[in-house]
Order: sequence, then structure tokens, then C-alpha cells
Amino acid sequence: MAIGWIVLIGLTGLVSCRSTKSGPVKRGWSQRGIASWYGKPFHGRQTASGEIYDMHLMTAAHKTLPFYTVVEVHNLDNDRRIRVRITDRGPFVKGRIIDLSWEAAKRLQMTGTGLAKVEIRVVDTIYDSAAAPRAVASYTVQVGAFRDRRYAEELAARIKGKPAPRIEQSGEWFRVRVGDFESEPEARNLRDRLKSKGHRAIVIRIPR
Repeated sequence: MAIGWIVLIGLTGLVSCRSTKSGPVKRGWSQRGIASWYGKPFHGRQTASGEIYDMHLMTAAHKTLPFYTVVEVHNLDNDRRIRVRITDRGPFVKGRIIDLSWEAAKRLQMTGTGLAKVEIRVVDTIYDSAAAPRAVASYTVQVGAFRDRRYAEELAARIKGKPAPRIEQSGEWFRVRVGDFESEPEARNLRDRLKSKGHRAIVIRIPR
């Protein structure tokens, strides 16, 4: 999916990372190399994760990182930093390590050049309900609901600790929820912890 109109020469040895294995990775895992970006004509098409690609959201493609992993991307050319969520596979051009959405590339100020030398670092993982199986539960904690998915993603990326937040879509709403619990007291404990950190958390009963 990477942009094909710029040819890279002499990239041998440029890419370095702490691990090349696929599957779950720990926070802090990092990798250096070249970032590219993709927009049209992929806008509106289905990604490898099953989501519909929206070039205006903060997402990216990576060859091996699990879907919904949140990574910080540091543009080493201008010191700008952003966070994106992995929803697709790629890039498939030698030497490139991540394919950013148009919005992400714009915030890194690399849409003009098309490419940038970056370092990516795993920050956290967001599990969408459609992508990860959930335990049998009756309660969860909701910290926000938005009509625009980008706001839900930004809120989820700010929530630290475990369990990791997830984004659930219901109609035109994107709800940020944390945890699955069989008992209401457990859910209330998490709600109180989140409220102590400044989040507007409420306990939600899950219909069975």
C-alpha cells in the first residue's frame, strides 16, 4: 500500500528493531526505518483488520504488529510525534516499516515528501469488540461516547493501565469502554479508579 512514486536507494542496514517476531509485543518495543503514507484510492476500502479505511483518522499499517496496537511515531527529521492505531498490513516496499494514514502523515508534516525517517514505539493496545473475544460478563465501564471515531481513539489512547480500553460501535456512536466484569462491585472499583484520574466513568450493565 505504500506510495510508489519515490524510489529509495541504499536503504540496506537502515532498518533496525528489537524484535522481528509477529504476535503480542511489550510496551516500549521500538523500530527505526522509513515511514510512508497512503490515502486515495484506498479511502473507503476494507483494511486487513476488517475496518473501513478512513484517511482522516489516526491509523497505520504495519507488517507484523497486532491489530489495534497503539504506537508513537517520532519523525526524526523534524522531531514531531504522533500516536496511531494499527489497523492494516503493509508497507510492502523494502526499507519501509510503517504506512501512515493521510491525517497522520499531515500531522508529522511529511505529506509533501511522502517519506520520513522515523522511530516507532509501542504504547498500548486497544481491543475492538469485533476483533477480540470477550469473557462472559454483565458489567463494563464506559468513559466516553462520540459520533466521530477519531475522538474515541484519542480518548482510548490517553487511558493508561490495564485492562486496556476498547472501542465499541453502535449505530453512529463510538463508545470507549474498559473491562468486563461478572459483578457490579468489580466494575465500580474500576470506575472509581478511572474517575480519580479525571475520566468521566460510569458503570454499564451489558445486556445478555
